[in-house]
Amino acid sequence: LRCIREMNKGKTKEGDQAPGLFPIRTVSELTGVNSITLRAWESRYGLIEPVRKASGHRLYTQEHIDLINRVVGLLDRGMRIGQVKAEIMSGGESQSTINEEKQDNWRRYINGMIAAIIRFDEPSLERIYADALSHYPVCMVTEKLLSPVLKEVGERWASGKGSIAEEHFFGFYLRNKLGARFHHRTQNQTGPKLLMACLPGDLHEVGLLLFALDASSHGFQTILLGANMPLEEFPDAIKKTGSDALVLSGTIEPGGEVIRRSLPRLVEKLKVPVFIGGNVVASNFDDLKKSGVLLIGNDIDMGIKQIKKRLNYQV
Repeated sequence: LRCIREMNKGKTKEGDQAPGLFPIRTVSELTGVNSITLRAWESRYGLIEPVRKASGHRLYTQEHIDLINRVVGLLDRGMRIGQVKAEIMSGGESQSTINEEKQDNWRRYINGMIAAIIRFDEPSLERIYADALSHYPVCMVTEKLLSPVLKEVGERWASGKGSIAEEHFFGFYLRNKLGARFHHRTQNQTGPKLLMACLPGDLHEVGLLLFALDASSHGFQTILLGANMPLEEFPDAIKKTGSDALVLSGTIEPGGEVIRRSLPRLVEKLKVPVFIGGNVVASNFDDLKKSGVLLIGNDIDMGIKQIKKRLNYQV
């Protein structure tokens, strides 16, 4: 119950929308859960308590979005909606979730990595990463360790607790590790082909690598173009590769010109769907929707599901 209460903190004064709060239509788009269902989860099951404006309109935090994605994951594994709240409140052991002891292990790994990053201690990073891999499959290490550490490093930098140097240090380490995994991935995938890149000016390609690795594990054929890709290059690249979709990652703001003018022109030129994920989605939701791109947010698993559904791809 404590975890749900913590997620429900952050009431606004007299209804002004605070930074980091999203309206229900944005949350519905990012999670794939329609607004009627979200309201039912709130009123009937007490799963989510959104922040309320003075007007009565609901606003949601990133923690709410993460919780909603967790609920969707439990439902996908066969759990009934009536059981979900008890599962989340108890943190109990089931075949679909890790138990408290494993959660503590992941927290120790995360804390150890953060401490190593603060000290710029690569040998310690390597020891922690190797130890995690010796106990858990690589996909779980990515989900439970690397992604949370990457998020925490970004939050440290944004809040002023960390430094750009810390982010660059861990980013370089992670790019080397993920790059090696990407180049040694299985090459016999037969699923739809995804062309993937970062938006213009965006040099943060670690999230894109994580997404590409997960997509590859689901059978997608992935072609990675990396960071800071000019949008005008994509039509020719799509044609030459025969890609079924373009997946763009946006960690930093690309500027209004890119979102309001360049992206709509790109969507109009291409005959394949254009997906976009990353922090830029929540902060530019309305303009991105108008551009014609398909929004997949920050959650890798949910993003993969949305692409599968759009491309009608069943493994």
